[in-house]
Amino acid sequence: MANESRKPSVHGRQAVGVRKPIRFLPAAPLPDDLPEGRLAIADMANVFGVTHRTLHFYEEKGLLTAARVGPMRVYGPAEIQQMAVVNTCRETGMPVAVIQELLGDLSGAESQQEADEIFRTAMIARRRELAAQQSTIRRQMQQINELLDFSAEQGMETNDNAPRANLTTTELHCLSLMAEGYPVSRIARALDIEPGEVQAMERAIIAKFHSNNRFQAVAKAVMLGIVGH
Repeated sequence: MANESRKPSVHGRQAVGVRKPIRFLPAAPLPDDLPEGRLAIADMANVFGVTHRTLHFYEEKGLLTAARVGPMRVYGPAEIQQMAVVNTCRETGMPVAVIQELLGDLSGAESQQEADEIFRTAMIARRRELAAQQSTIRRQMQQINELLDFSAEQGMETNDNAPRANLTTTELHCLSLMAEGYPVSRIARALDIEPGEVQAMERAIIAKFHSNNRFQAVAKAVMLGIVGH
């Protein structure tokens, strides 16, 4: 119904599918071999290196529109430029929902300068997200390298039970719960002891494995076959 078609989204913008036309689009790289004039869907897919299904998906999500010439979809200069913006965003790994919000912001731009600034802000935010992910990946790689170095030192002798001999029965039980990812509070309930005692036990276990933290101790225990995970 008419009232429903104007129902605002949770972000206060128009719902997908009824967004007003975008008057000002930011500059985004166009394909080098872009033909002149309007493009049929096959040409649009070829020049951007996507499939017909991808273009249909973008239309379903409100990221792209197309005119019709009979049963055929046709894309004009404005749609081609919008596809360039969407394609650029997707190549950075930007989620579809974020691109939808970006296009919603662009639809409200009152000038080319404002549209360019909106796009620049979105790209800076995405760069920040990627930098955070890169930092996380570096930490994880460092942990893996440390574990591989440790396993090399041990000669991958999974039957080396030296740490097991130094662990009490309660510590072994605690270690198995640590391997399951249990927090201190749950381990305390499982062992029927105080959380403070669990914390002290974890520190002792970490020290016996010559580790810096819980993660390293559990990983070494798994590699040595002391606990299975």
